[in-house]
Amino acid sequence: MIVLAACFAVVGAASNAAGTAFQRKAASTVAQGGGIRLLLALVRRPAWLAGIAGVMGAALFQALALINGPMALVQPLFILELPCALLIAAPLMHRRMPRPGWWAVGGVVAGLALVLASAAPSGSENQASMVRWVPALAVCLGAMAAAIAVARPGRPALFRAAVLAAAAAIGNALTAALLKSATGTLADTGFAAFLRSWQTYGFALVGVGALLLLENALQAGPLAASQPALTIGDATVSLVLGVALFGEEVRTGWWVVPELLGAGLILWGVLRLTRVVPQAQQTLAGASAGAAAGAGSGKRPGR
Repeated sequence: MIVLAACFAVVGAASNAAGTAFQRKAASTVAQGGGIRLLLALVRRPAWLAGIAGVMGAALFQALALINGPMALVQPLFILELPCALLIAAPLMHRRMPRPGWWAVGGVVAGLALVLASAAPSGSENQASMVRWVPALAVCLGAMAAAIAVARPGRPALFRAAVLAAAAAIGNALTAALLKSATGTLADTGFAAFLRSWQTYGFALVGVGALLLLENALQAGPLAASQPALTIGDATVSLVLGVALFGEEVRTGWWVVPELLGAGLILWGVLRLTRVVPQAQQTLAGASAGAAAGAGSGKRPGR
């Protein structure tokens, strides 16, 4: 089951990355603008339709991954969406990945492999009691509200971007937890019970909120400030929620050392990608927004 969950998560990350790349390809072929005119222009582009299909596929694959495996495994694997988006977008946009970019991609992949191999997430329940849900919701929603209050206009741009991105990461992780519970209800008791479950509406609302926070983070400051908080924050909070809500287990003790080394590699790779790859900021921003949008509609970084 864990292998199946990992496969679904990797395919979901790649699907969302492809969707983002095709959407950006389509957007580059239409005149700048907004509103209904932009949407009508994009709908006539096959690349845009392919991008929408990719995002919808990512939502489906993430749901399947969460049904079959622990959050502590599934959510970190969606970090792969970031390098995948760059690798797919480069040929689509007729750009070449520079050598430092390849090293950064390798760092992200190697760091993720080290974290997951060391932590070895295992054990997962599809449901959690309200005794567990109430404190989890209170802490996550309270942290998101506090971040919004702290990152008020007038604060330094780097600070606002990082804090709002951290809030978006918490929202993405909470969305995944609610989605796991809702899809578990769907698999166990059917569609009618799925529609009656509060988690079904919870993941939609929290997902939309996380998307709005992400958009504000991207507008507040440079991606080099927001992306690390989004990427590492989503994976970290997802791990904590998986353990607290669904009884998941990860290895501790001396295994924490390679886990931290892996997290450091991921952070280094993400920072490098935002600085050395041509147009990386735009591509990565689109990938993260697509991940959060997918979370709000059925799914992040996805983060």
